[in-house]
Amino acid sequence: MSEIMEMLVRRGFLWQSFEIYGGMAGFIDYGPLGNAVRRKLENLWRKYFVINERSVEIDTPTIGVEEVFIASGHAEGFTDVAIECESCGRVFRADHYIKEKLNIEVDPTIERVWDVIVEFNLKCECGGNFKKPFHFNLMFETKIGPGKGKKGYLRPETAQGIFIAFKRLSNYFRDKLPFGVAQIGRAYRNEISPRQGVIRLREFNQAELEFFCHPGEKKHPEFYKYANDVVTLVDKFDKEHRVTLKEAVERGIIAHELLAYFIGKTRRFLLEAGVKDEKLRFRQHKDDERAHYAVDCWDAEALTSYGWVEIVGIADRSDYDLSRHTKFSGEDLSVFVPFKEPIKVKRKKVVPNLAKLGPVYKDKAKKIAEELEKIENAGDEIEVVVDGEKIKLSKEFYEVKEVEEEVHGERIIPHVVEPSFGLDRITYVLLEHAFDKDVVDGEERRVLRLKRWMAPIDVAVLPLLSREEFQKKALEIVEMLRENGIYTEYDDSGSIGRRYRRFDEVGVPFCVTVDHQTFEDDTVTIRDRDTTKQVRVKVEELVGVLKELLNSEKSIEEFGEIFKA
Repeated sequence: MSEIMEMLVRRGFLWQSFEIYGGMAGFIDYGPLGNAVRRKLENLWRKYFVINERSVEIDTPTIGVEEVFIASGHAEGFTDVAIECESCGRVFRADHYIKEKLNIEVDPTIERVWDVIVEFNLKCECGGNFKKPFHFNLMFETKIGPGKGKKGYLRPETAQGIFIAFKRLSNYFRDKLPFGVAQIGRAYRNEISPRQGVIRLREFNQAELEFFCHPGEKKHPEFYKYANDVVTLVDKFDKEHRVTLKEAVERGIIAHELLAYFIGKTRRFLLEAGVKDEKLRFRQHKDDERAHYAVDCWDAEALTSYGWVEIVGIADRSDYDLSRHTKFSGEDLSVFVPFKEPIKVKRKKVVPNLAKLGPVYKDKAKKIAEELEKIENAGDEIEVVVDGEKIKLSKEFYEVKEVEEEVHGERIIPHVVEPSFGLDRITYVLLEHAFDKDVVDGEERRVLRLKRWMAPIDVAVLPLLSREEFQKKALEIVEMLRENGIYTEYDDSGSIGRRYRRFDEVGVPFCVTVDHQTFEDDTVTIRDRDTTKQVRVKVEELVGVLKELLNSEKSIEEFGEIFKA
């Protein structure tokens, strides 16, 4: 891990934030190359979860008013158990510290944490005693506006902005379920003691999809595309299964088809991004592990030098969020779902007796009748409220009739299945899984075997010699490639072998070299990063050849005769 991180820092992938002021755990800067990889990851995610899904993408504020997070449950339930040293004042996340020092998995409750501290006489790293554990809310609190201002929080997830906008979004989709709403953006969690670099950040990038569906129809019309994919599943009882997604649903390992669909789609996305299949699994949350909003949840986990790391959470959030926001905001966030065919239902209906109501209640009679018609059943007396006045009515003012009506649909609060992606963690996993070493020409070579479409730089153009004619021709080719949308770097510093190694180390899939023969027949060489093999192609064909190579896993052998330089 230290070797990988040294390379990522030195070559401009990841840097410590606030470095000149001593840094701060939980924050990172993306250097030029790291930012390029993450942006390509975002675009690949859009391909899978926006373009090739019945979804739209929106962008909502990263600060939310307090009411949003009271309704969502985060204000009360988004906490970790922390422990503070009496001597040095350092604060640790209790379950992580106990795991690190005692190698014990502990239920993160105040009572259980304190029992372990007492039983094992657990001390701080400075040797001091711990105070009683306490709950720590992970949201960053802020004030909106001057003076006392309005209390707000930096969002701990991008999801709530989507739920708040649900009424508008439902209208946009003409209330036709299912539909998805995606958002990519920053989220913030005030982690107690982040110690795992890129893996645990206080400010991080998420890509989330909220897929709204009918509660009784948790299926997807394109499940067939993934049904026969074989996946590694670890259920909540820690039992491992190597099964197809179709079999996992049939056996009840995965609760329903829609969850299985997004597990399959997530797996395909991660594999195309460059996560290694043999280092990928999906683990079900245990009953005491799930978030407060989830009825079932599966994590995509990748094996890294940190161990198994969660990189995606796929949760069935049921109607928790929309129901809570309906309750706290007073807005109706239900959707009318028409039946395929109208159905006839019998019900009891209150029918006002206008002949009696009119003479007694005069100008209020019409309003009273309207209130009575809203009531489906009644006893010997009914109380209605008209213009703020409570009016009790005996049975002489109404009658209860059984009627048969044609019903065309029902109002429901949609359920939500949410795939939530930690883009920073996935970016790191791609870089670690791609990191490799081999021997070329008797020397050890470090190479980043990223998928071609994920590489931070598409092509490097290199003049064989630092002579004006070689440099001029190489720069003409650079300009041609850039004009055609190919991200191209130029380098004429050092020996050609040293330059190849530099670009191999940062994952550039192809190097184009201008050599002596270029001036004889207007050809250049294309060198493959992974095999170090080369082919010679015409300059006029270079754009087409490179575009085809960069968007596929084709061998360069298909484009010319292989030779060793």
